[in-house]
Amino acid sequence: MTASRRRRLSAGVRNLVWLAAVCTTIVGCATVTPPAAKPQLPAKQWQAGELINALSKRHEQFRTLRALARLDYAGPDGKGNVQEAVLVERPDRLRLETLTFLGAVLIVTVNDREIIGYHPREGIFVRGPRTKENLLRYTQIPLELAEITALMLGLPPVDTGAQLRQEGPALVFSPNGTKQDAVTFEAQTPVPTKWERFNDAGAVELSAEFLNYISTPAGPFPSRIQIEARLQKRKLEIHYQQPEVNASLPPEIFTQEKPAHAEELRLETLGG
Repeated sequence: MTASRRRRLSAGVRNLVWLAAVCTTIVGCATVTPPAAKPQLPAKQWQAGELINALSKRHEQFRTLRALARLDYAGPDGKGNVQEAVLVERPDRLRLETLTFLGAVLIVTVNDREIIGYHPREGIFVRGPRTKENLLRYTQIPLELAEITALMLGLPPVDTGAQLRQEGPALVFSPNGTKQDAVTFEAQTPVPTKWERFNDAGAVELSAEFLNYISTPAGPFPSRIQIEARLQKRKLEIHYQQPEVNASLPPEIFTQEKPAHAEELRLETLGG
């Protein structure tokens, strides 16, 4: 591969909106359709015990997700929107695909061993260890894999067993005595409406809003998730279309075999 082609591919990896997922024909999970928007009622006042119990229960109830999604992105490198298909299995499996009317332009799989990005048009097959740094190259999300999969399932990526306190409608989580996460509950049911992750200086470095909850067999699910990396000035809005929760997803869909014609590269060699 020439140096110029390597630079173009590296830039493409850096600027891809987020991970995307492939949709497969797997039966056994009900499809739900978002209802029309309803007038918002005043948020109920919740006790800390009620909120932590509800949050812990949601982490048990939501295990997998299969959905199409529209992603609207804005950042220093521009704005855009793409159609994605999404497969998620907590805590450590993703299969995601970016779709166009000409077919897939990117297929990404992540499991407990590695991350693979296949670029069909370029004939490039990129492979690397499943590190936070390599995940960031494709997702622009500065989180570990278990946190990314939780977030895509509408779950604040927090340790529900950590030290916490209640501040109004929010639970503030402080592992080792340091403020790390805040989860806000401003709804008539005890579902999270906002999550914030703080850096060591106490500034919000990443946040997510969970919107337009719909009914599913596993419980209320946010059909819209707005994610913001404030310090990087990046925003992403995920609009799930007919999400299916807790489908049975075979493990082999979370990896890829290199096509015979593709050139294989190590993800670490692509540069920043």
